[in-house]
Amino acid sequence: MPSVLITGCSSGFGLETAKLFLDRGWRVVATMRTPDPDLMPSSDRLTILPLDVTDRDSIASAVTQAGPIDVLVNNAGFGAAVPIELIEFETARQLFETNMLGTLAMMQAFLPAFRERRSGVIVNVTSTVTLKPLPLVSTYRASKAAVNALTESLAVEMQPFGVRVHIVLPGRSPTTQFGANARPHLRGLDDPDYKPLIEGMMKQFQEDTGPVTHAQDVAAAVFDAATNPSAPLKIPAGADAIAWMEDAA
Repeated sequence: MPSVLITGCSSGFGLETAKLFLDRGWRVVATMRTPDPDLMPSSDRLTILPLDVTDRDSIASAVTQAGPIDVLVNNAGFGAAVPIELIEFETARQLFETNMLGTLAMMQAFLPAFRERRSGVIVNVTSTVTLKPLPLVSTYRASKAAVNALTESLAVEMQPFGVRVHIVLPGRSPTTQFGANARPHLRGLDDPDYKPLIEGMMKQFQEDTGPVTHAQDVAAAVFDAATNPSAPLKIPAGADAIAWMEDAA
């Protein structure tokens, strides 16, 4: 029975991905900061573990409890929409510690076993905001772009050892908690120069009727990366993500 460990399973992409793997007969290790057994159906193939990707002791404990894993999905992360001039340095540090360094720490925790047995898959969930310049999400974008670069190099390093590495890039997903979780970090509405930019962007997002990304899109893309040996390095997830990637190409 193949096994997968997924970070950030308390909602959104991570939760839907864990459910999909479970439905497909996998052994699933779903991790989150505060475990909630009511989020997913009970199964003898499901293990829910506490995990803080910014805490090395927490990672070590989760690795030990998880046991052998075939696929690692790094999905945990958060966003912030703040002008570069106004973002609090602590917020910027947290973005990189969670989104980039947390991903790095998780990969380092599982790579030795993957390399030793010459098999394994790593799927890192980033964002299509890395494909073109956008205002307000600059630091979040930088943290995810760093994961892209890290993953691209890792794919080259792991190729001789039979370990596959992929990037899944979701688009805008208004049905998830991403926006709500990013909102407390918002700054600049009290600044006469930045207020029009921020309000304009917020209005644009609210009135946008174009295609979006659903959590099921991301789950399907992650599953494809995990199970398809011919999957490309970068996989867009969602109709808008596919369009953005085509434009970027």
